[in-house]
Amino acid sequence: MNTQRIFAIFEKDMKDFMKNTMTLFMPIVPIILAFFYSRIGGDEEMPIEMIYLVVGVIFSSVSAGGIMIMMAEENEKQTLRGLTLSPATIFDVLVGKSLVIVLLTIATMIISLAIMGMGPILDVKVIIGLIILFLFFLFLGIGIGLFVKTVGMTTAYLMPIMFLFGFTPMVQLLGLEEGSLVLKIFNYFPMIQLIDAYYLDTWTPIFIVAIWVIVAAIFMYVCFKRTMKDE
Repeated sequence: MNTQRIFAIFEKDMKDFMKNTMTLFMPIVPIILAFFYSRIGGDEEMPIEMIYLVVGVIFSSVSAGGIMIMMAEENEKQTLRGLTLSPATIFDVLVGKSLVIVLLTIATMIISLAIMGMGPILDVKVIIGLIILFLFFLFLGIGIGLFVKTVGMTTAYLMPIMFLFGFTPMVQLLGLEEGSLVLKIFNYFPMIQLIDAYYLDTWTPIFIVAIWVIVAAIFMYVCFKRTMKDE
């Protein structure tokens, strides 16, 4: 790993990100949602599920969607292969691009939580859960971005990720019958586990989120091997 090459890639991708209106719009959506939801209940405290819904939108759109679009752009311009053939390794490329996403995710998260209230996340267990959940969405986005050929195609992949993993807290607001199969399945999804980590005095939800991260890392590795083989 070469830090100079990583920061050169970071600087280049940060400039590209700021020029792209599609990617620039991504951090704005959850911030608008945070502002809108914070006004719904008036002076009443926001439900935890709504706060985590915005957190899910940040992770799915900014973290997963952002890196997916950046990788798809390289595929579309056919520059990813050139980068891997340059002195920079694929690891340098991925770390450099991920740093852009880390910066944007943190900035969006801080602004959104400042609007909604940071109380629900000021807990060591929840903060650790947020960090490993970020890795889940990042790995998922990199994996998909490696085989998506055009930026336009990313929308088709981003929507299922947002509805399945980002909007999961909405399932608890749908009033489904307690013990239903749908609810049982979604209870193991990472966002629901993060909410459980807030409510429950146990580290089991964080362990389950860590398993999701391992699965996403394996998915990313398989996509990487397949992409290199196709090249």
